[in-house]
Amino acid sequence: MKTVLLTGFEPFNKEIINPAWEAVRALQGWSGQGFQVEVLQLPCVFGDANRVIGEALVHMQPDVVIAVGQAGGRVDMSVERVAINVDDAPIADNAQRQLVDEPIVAGGPAAYFSTLPIKAIVAALRGAGLPASVSQTAGTFVCNHVFYGLMHRSAGMPVRAGFIHIPYLPEQAAAHAGAASMALADMVKGLKIAVEVSVNSVKDLQAGGGQTH
Repeated sequence: MKTVLLTGFEPFNKEIINPAWEAVRALQGWSGQGFQVEVLQLPCVFGDANRVIGEALVHMQPDVVIAVGQAGGRVDMSVERVAINVDDAPIADNAQRQLVDEPIVAGGPAAYFSTLPIKAIVAALRGAGLPASVSQTAGTFVCNHVFYGLMHRSAGMPVRAGFIHIPYLPEQAAAHAGAASMALADMVKGLKIAVEVSVNSVKDLQAGGGQTH
C-alpha cells in the first residue's frame, strides 16, 4: 500500500481560512486502489515549515508528496514545475519575518523540478472540467520555500513530489475585489485526481501542458 502525503498551510496574511488546508484535510484517510492519503498542516513560517515537512518525510516515508498552497489571484489549479533557491517575501510570514533575497539552502542548487507527472495531472484535471495549467513560478514566499525544501530533502529518495497552487475560496474572493475563486468541492475533486494520476502514471505526457503562469 502506497502512502500519499498531502500538506496544506495554516491561514496567513490576516486571512481566517486557507483553502489549501481545507481541501487537504478533507482527504485525510481517503484511499484508492493501492494507496492511502495522510495529511499534514504546515506553519506559514520560513524554516519551521521545512522542518515539519522534513520530519514527515523521515517518519512517514511517503511514496508521493503533494504540497498545496493558496495563491490569491490565480484562476485555476496551478501545477508547479520548478522551485527556486530564494526566499524573497512580499509580506511577512506568521512569525512576522520578511526574508529578502536569502537562499533557502546555502550552497544548494539554483532550482529543482517537480517529480510529479505535471502535464498528465493538468490534462486529467481539464478532462474533468476543472481549470488547470502548468505554472512556471511558485513565487518566492513560503510556498516556494516549502516546494524547494521538499525537493531538496527528497532528492535521491524513491518519492514523487511537487506543489500545486489553488485559488481563493468564494468567501475569500468576496473580500478581495471579486478575485477569482474556486469552490472547495472542486478543489477536493482536483486533488483526488492529482493523487490518482501521481500514483498511477508511469511517466508524464510529452507535449502540451497548458502553460499560463
